[in-house]
Amino acid sequence: MDPEFPGQHTTTTTVTTSTTTHQGAIRYDPSYIKTRPGLLKVIQVCMNLLGFICITCSIYSSHGRGGWFNFVAMSGFWFTGILLALYVFHVVDKFQRIPWNKIEFIFCALWTAFYLLAASLAADLAKHAEAFGVAAFFGFCAMVAYGYDAYLKFVAIKHGTPAQGNYDSSKQVSTVTSPAY
Repeated sequence: MDPEFPGQHTTTTTVTTSTTTHQGAIRYDPSYIKTRPGLLKVIQVCMNLLGFICITCSIYSSHGRGGWFNFVAMSGFWFTGILLALYVFHVVDKFQRIPWNKIEFIFCALWTAFYLLAASLAADLAKHAEAFGVAAFFGFCAMVAYGYDAYLKFVAIKHGTPAQGNYDSSKQVSTVTSPAY
């Protein structure tokens, strides 16, 4: 044995991989609705539609507050409904270069603020029309749903998570070997 050479040696191998896999085919996938973002979109669409119906059925539907609430509700209904369809049919997965998470974050943050204003204005008019009070309830529920969705999109942007697709990441693997004596 060589006295200058240590009695043992250590070899460390570290492998870290992370890949994002996308399928380019447009296909129907109803399982998206069972995910957290899918459920949020379904809840948002329902709250938008129910709030719109409440305001429209009121005798004060032509009031400025009702018009603002209906604008917020119908714009949210159509934008969220179209996004839901794009996700269910994996169109978002096909066009992965579009910054979907950023677009949705901006929209959800705006609609959180818009619903805070619209539902507050509707709640103020609830003493004259009960339908405005019910619409305000649905508006505040939609505000919470859009706010939570905005938070989820913010976290996804921060972590670099794709809007749709499988994000595979393997753990770090370390191997240590020592000679036998």
